[in-house]
Amino acid sequence: MVLKSRVGLIVAGGVVSAAIVAGLVWYRARALAPAALLARLPTANALVFSIDFQQLRSAGILQLLDKSKTAEDPDYVSFVQKTNFNYRVDLDLAVAAFASTGKYLLLTGRFDWKALRAYAAAQGGRCEGDVCRMQGSTPERRISFFPLRSNLMALAVSPDESAALRLDSAASPAGAEVPGAPIWLSIPTGMLRAGENLPDGTRAFARSVGKAETVTLAFAPEGHRLAARLDVLCRNETDAADVALQLQRVTTVLRAMIEQEKQKPNPADLSGVLTAGSFRPEGRRVYGYWPIERVFVENILAGAP
Repeated sequence: MVLKSRVGLIVAGGVVSAAIVAGLVWYRARALAPAALLARLPTANALVFSIDFQQLRSAGILQLLDKSKTAEDPDYVSFVQKTNFNYRVDLDLAVAAFASTGKYLLLTGRFDWKALRAYAAAQGGRCEGDVCRMQGSTPERRISFFPLRSNLMALAVSPDESAALRLDSAASPAGAEVPGAPIWLSIPTGMLRAGENLPDGTRAFARSVGKAETVTLAFAPEGHRLAARLDVLCRNETDAADVALQLQRVTTVLRAMIEQEKQKPNPADLSGVLTAGSFRPEGRRVYGYWPIERVFVENILAGAP
């Protein structure tokens, strides 16, 4: 009886240990919700964006990247070969914040951590515990990364060589509203007012929403094309009506300019996209909509002007 009791205790102990290990593995592998990921990022006055590669892959849109110049970049090809990582098949979700202190990314996918550590060492970097640090292309670009889960990477590019550790815990409550689109970005209004680094033809649109509280732009598949949807939160209903009117005026002026040049809006470039916009105020919000034809996306990825 004593022997059987001991055997029973050993078996029970083994079952409990296995359950604990399985629980830890599940915890480290489970996916965090987009809102929980967003809460870890320094989003104040930052350009924040999210790309759901898994959705784009399922919709057949990610395959358009095969025509992108990225596929020809030798640095990228070398990185793929040495780390066994290719975002086209291995990356599922990227949530990022580009702030004044650096660029912060949370990446969900399948990672060969051993190969990534070896790559960091080969580039003159070092790994201490789970955290790896390496020098970027310029002195102020210091790269740090570590696994938050087995399928979740925290990555930062910043003058601070340990900036990725900032993503180890939530910086704010996970209550932020996350757009239900595979691609979305939240744009600081200061960036829109400045109009720097914006494509020609878009600056007037950007200035029209420069006084808003928040500006979010989302992209989602719509049949055989994409649709861009604008969500602008204003201080009050009067401001919202004014913003909608300004956006519509800019669109009308752009159409008139194209007609004066004896041209027609081309769906393959920005003229076709911007002139197809429509806008409506609703309370403190303004909603905008632009249909985007597949040929425009192909041209952008192919590097067309």
